[in-house]
Amino acid sequence: MQDSDEEEFDRDFLARAAKGDAAAWRVVVEYWSPRIFRYLRSNTRNEELAEEITQSVFCTIARKLADYVEQGHFESWIFRIAINRLRDEMRRRKLHARPMDSDIMADIAPQKVAQETAAPEELQALREAMDQLPDLDRQIIDLRHQGGMTFQQIAVLLTEPMGTLLARHHRAIRKLRDLMRRHMGDSA
Repeated sequence: MQDSDEEEFDRDFLARAAKGDAAAWRVVVEYWSPRIFRYLRSNTRNEELAEEITQSVFCTIARKLADYVEQGHFESWIFRIAINRLRDEMRRRKLHARPMDSDIMADIAPQKVAQETAAPEELQALREAMDQLPDLDRQIIDLRHQGGMTFQQIAVLLTEPMGTLLARHHRAIRKLRDLMRRHMGDSA
């Protein structure tokens, strides 16, 4: 879906859902929940916890939707709620979010690892490399590759200039590749 199509979709269905249209609310949830869930699952590495937090996100949205004014930033708003819920839950459980799921391997791993069927040691190397990245680097990678957000949407969400965000993403990917190469070289 193109950005303008997505904004129109959001405007229409969000307005109807805010007025109590159950069918429109169902469409909003069905459209957005998979992306929110993937982002949360990547950060928690726990499907049940990711599902629980996803439900919490949509409960919050249901409560606040009547007051929400769509200005083309629904995606940033919903991801900000998800990030805050994740942080709150991790604090409550005294856990640290550690992202990584094999779904993003094609985008961030070296060519050999990007194959459809990665070996368990390659997945482990990717997880360990992600664990070594600073939190902000992991967040950008997850929002882009798990949350499916565009760089423009991430820039709005994180209130960063586009050039800064692109540079940070590029450096994070480079760090991740270097860490992967080191780990794969150590185990070879």
